[in-house]
Amino acid sequence: MSREEISIRTADGNCRASVFTPPEGEGPWPAVIFYMDGLAIRPSLLDMGQRMADDGYLVLLPDLFYRIGDYPPFDPKAVFASGNVREALKDFFASTDNRRAGGPDTDAFLAWLDTRSDVAGHKVGVVGYCMGGGMALTAAGLHPDRVAAAASFHGGNLATDTALSPHLLAPKIAARVYIGVADNDHSYPPEMAERFNAAMDAAGVDYRAELYEGAAHGWTQTDFPIYNEAADQRHWRALFGLFDETLKG
Repeated sequence: MSREEISIRTADGNCRASVFTPPEGEGPWPAVIFYMDGLAIRPSLLDMGQRMADDGYLVLLPDLFYRIGDYPPFDPKAVFASGNVREALKDFFASTDNRRAGGPDTDAFLAWLDTRSDVAGHKVGVVGYCMGGGMALTAAGLHPDRVAAAASFHGGNLATDTALSPHLLAPKIAARVYIGVADNDHSYPPEMAERFNAAMDAAGVDYRAELYEGAAHGWTQTDFPIYNEAADQRHWRALFGLFDETLKG
């Protein structure tokens, strides 16, 4: 694994992050910002970051819970066994949100990428999972001049009544967008998907939303009990298809 551990100064402190580069060559490579899910940085996400890098990208994976300070690694099995994931992680979820992660945090991430001589071009891709899905879309809406491709997989709460809802930023999004939707997802039910799609349609966003039949919320995560290998492989094909078409040229 070609991984570097770094710290990025943000408006709210120092954000721990991992940087992955392709195993061969010296670049430059197009850059991708990877917005984590709600169970934080762990071996499965590091593996995902390297898999993206192996496809020819420099990948930045920030710890979006950095405002909490140092904390022990999460054990997904123990968290799910608690019976109430949101209650178990409430303090962590309270430390960030779509606008903090997709706004000032992403400002810092982009500024850091701009210092790298091995990053190709000005445009980047963003991808998020679960919690990170809304953050990636928010980053696209708040940085239309920088984000060329944005993907969300089993992202929840993408079209709500709150001011933090990503669908409100649809008129500002200039990126190509891909939405991978879980078939069984209480955080993104069909009526919410319809509301999100309507906002994207009204704004003229170049997007594609696909339903992963038989897949539950979190299906891409190999350390989750609901991991779905077939749907996961489909997700990788969709993600690399989006990034390769928009960021490589």
